[in-house]
Amino acid sequence: MAVESRFVVVRNGVEVETFMDKKAADEYDKMLDMADNLSALLEQSPLNLSEDSVEEISIFLAKNREDILVALQAKKPKVAKPKAVETPAEAPKAKTKAKKSA
Repeated sequence: MAVESRFVVVRNGVEVETFMDKKAADEYDKMLDMADNLSALLEQSPLNLSEDSVEEISIFLAKNREDILVALQAKKPKVAKPKAVETPAEAPKAKTKAKKSA
């Protein structure tokens, strides 16, 4: 008999998503919390948005929070560091031991 652990994200009594690991479930739950907060903010705006639009925009913003923080200049963009490429001239040379003759 196999035993599996599953982590279920529940919102308003409804199972939203199931995950195999706790970290992924927690991250998804946090994203939904942010989307809820963003929805409340968007509903207060003077924009004339439908309920579906508010939900879609809120989820999009929550999923892309890192890019949003960079766009708002609240966070510095991550700069990809180029990997050093080793050329054959720079490659470590194999040391050979010279045999001593008696």
